[in-house]
Amino acid sequence: MAQLRIAVIVGSTREGRVGDRLAHWFVEQAARHDDLAVTVVDLTEYDFPATYPAEPTASIRAFVREVGRADAFVVVTPEYNHSFPAPLKQAIDYAYDEWQAKAVGFVSYGCRSTGLHAVDQLRTVFTALHAMTVRDVVGIDLLAGEPTTQCTDELQRDVGVLLDQLRWWGLALRDGRAARPYVS
Repeated sequence: MAQLRIAVIVGSTREGRVGDRLAHWFVEQAARHDDLAVTVVDLTEYDFPATYPAEPTASIRAFVREVGRADAFVVVTPEYNHSFPAPLKQAIDYAYDEWQAKAVGFVSYGCRSTGLHAVDQLRTVFTALHAMTVRDVVGIDLLAGEPTTQCTDELQRDVGVLLDQLRWWGLALRDGRAARPYVS
């Protein structure tokens, strides 16, 4: 069976962000599973326009191709003012059909909230795009330190649960799309 292709999307573009380090930490955890092919999709590597163009730019097309190639996603998102970052919403909106009938999981972070307000709002967005969000989340309280320096048993368990759910839904939805193309 072909590996499940997971794109880990770094949702913050702020200077001094933590999201890129958390994404790479998560990829290290996921790399222990031979049945997963994990790549990082960092929004800072795309030159998205300030306004939504009439025609997609080369960066938009490249991002949409990455979304289209993936079987499932892990969105690494901070919580800013009880929501997720605007550049993440902009990037999500550039793709549409490419999200459909695919599984989405979350690694979220914040101070005390562990980013769960951002995840709640992202679930609504991905539901509108006909994606399946998995139940469990890896939530990180930055006040307790980065998991890159203190990887607790609880965080390890959370990563394992998220990967198990993402694997199940990702494979089921991939098989479903192969048997019957998704139509919304």
